[in-house]
Amino acid sequence: MVRKILKEVRFMSWEQVYEQWIDSDKLDEKMRKELQDLGKDRELKKDAFYKQLEFGTAGMRGVLGPGVNRMNIFTIRQATEGLARFMDTQDPETKRRGVAIAYDSRHMSPEFAMEAAKTLAKHDIPSFVFESLRPTPELSFAVRFENAFTGIMITASHNPAEYNGYKVYGEDGGQMPPEDADALTKFVRDVENPLEVEVLSDDEVKHSGLINIIGDEVDSEYLRKIKSVTINQELINEMGKELKLVYTPLHGTGKMLGEKALKQAGFEKFVLVPEQAIADPNFSTVKSPNPEEHSAFEYAIKLGEQEGADLLIATDPDADRLGAAVRLPDGRYEVLTGNQIGAIMIRYILEAHKQAGTLPDNAVVLKSIVSSELATTIADAYNVKMVDVLTGFKFIAEKIQQYEDDHSQTFMFGFEESYGYLIKSFVRDKDAIQALVLLAEVAAYYKKQGKTLYDGLQDIFEEYGYYAEKTISVTLSGAEGAEQIKTIMGNLRNEAPKAFADVAVTMTEDFKTSKSIDANGDETAIDMPASDVLKYTLADETWIAVRPSGTEPKIKFYIGVKGDSHDAAAEKIAAYEEAIRKIAE
Repeated sequence: MVRKILKEVRFMSWEQVYEQWIDSDKLDEKMRKELQDLGKDRELKKDAFYKQLEFGTAGMRGVLGPGVNRMNIFTIRQATEGLARFMDTQDPETKRRGVAIAYDSRHMSPEFAMEAAKTLAKHDIPSFVFESLRPTPELSFAVRFENAFTGIMITASHNPAEYNGYKVYGEDGGQMPPEDADALTKFVRDVENPLEVEVLSDDEVKHSGLINIIGDEVDSEYLRKIKSVTINQELINEMGKELKLVYTPLHGTGKMLGEKALKQAGFEKFVLVPEQAIADPNFSTVKSPNPEEHSAFEYAIKLGEQEGADLLIATDPDADRLGAAVRLPDGRYEVLTGNQIGAIMIRYILEAHKQAGTLPDNAVVLKSIVSSELATTIADAYNVKMVDVLTGFKFIAEKIQQYEDDHSQTFMFGFEESYGYLIKSFVRDKDAIQALVLLAEVAAYYKKQGKTLYDGLQDIFEEYGYYAEKTISVTLSGAEGAEQIKTIMGNLRNEAPKAFADVAVTMTEDFKTSKSIDANGDETAIDMPASDVLKYTLADETWIAVRPSGTEPKIKFYIGVKGDSHDAAAEKIAAYEEAIRKIAE
């Protein structure tokens, strides 16, 4: 009988699920009103109910509002119920280690964090919840600090204000690896009706002892560890009084730790963008709180011009990503790409350690498969191994754990082109606070030579070649968009391109089938977990990659080229971009 009911629920139409929600006595008046308003627009209503919010390897992310395809207290409970059931399969001692929970400055973030804790408490699982908003890297750190079994981060990263999200972390402090994530996902999907998930009442919470509030003690230990990011303290002691830095946390979580970390390192002349130092879920001064976009630097540029700043740095709302703008010779500021920041950091880290005689023989740098080959070229010049991993910082975290266990390599740096960097492994995710401190040190290094970071980047290009990259994101929303993305990937697999912009493809890598095929048709296996990514290597050293986004309704095309000059590289990018636009149409 129970199975029959479950089957009926599973195969309900979206209209029936909507009715189930609006008839529920679990809704507060605000959500009921939102549902009633939703009912006036069939397309919006359908989008909120036609499918469950996707819970994948990175957790879930979506627009706030009522419905099974939205972020709300019920979908949070559903995800956490799945996590609790997953933890119920562990031995009692493991389960008692509990879950660390942090949240950012977005709408509903504190409420979602507490709903997650109350859902876990119903299963007798303890949680460690931060007293107020904290960045993602500190959550990663807290998992290890508290010896928790898992972690939850409530954030939608750099998405617009109407979004929120939910990320799950493993016991190593990295986002859950595929095997654990798949097991967890199954448990989440088995939760049939999010409206019926039970949570501990507020009164029961008070007497349970299961929800532990944390804060200062984790901050202090994290900041102590941050000291290890600095490579050349003497340099900062000398230049920290002169380097002029503007920092904006873009209304997010970066302010407190970012400010303390810079002061602690010895940087005295930094200023915060005052309008954006205030946590604001509406991100009212920016179109999008995304540090990879030039518009996010509008306020920082104005302040930078007033201050004569050497460097502008922005972190996204949960402070895992960092963007930077450098001063050009004519006084204007230019926003660097994630690949350029990665190259600058790698070069500095390897050179500084080489000069100090502290570069290990088994040093390793890690990057994603869609990040610049300039990083590989620099690593090669220092006889340092470069290891490519799939997109998603959890794969970098996995490698760090492996090297920690087998002592085969010494981790020096990991990055993704999407503005994510990690210098020291006490965190196992992108860490914009670490990157903030290191990039300030790199800027101090060049300032001592009478140069800006822009000059430093030109030196790198001159030495290693003129590399350029571009990412094209095509947004295809809703059910129709999801089908379009499937069709594009299917067409590329069924009719593998032989050339792009009349330049021959010499290698096709399909990470879904784990096969690499050269121009002669010879196959080799790819030793990575399966992932829906295609990558093409061309006869002129260009590479092109295609992958659907795991967190947004987008398909992404990546281009990486090398030229004899900036102009030559830019021309290549333009030619390949045109070829790709035709595929995406």
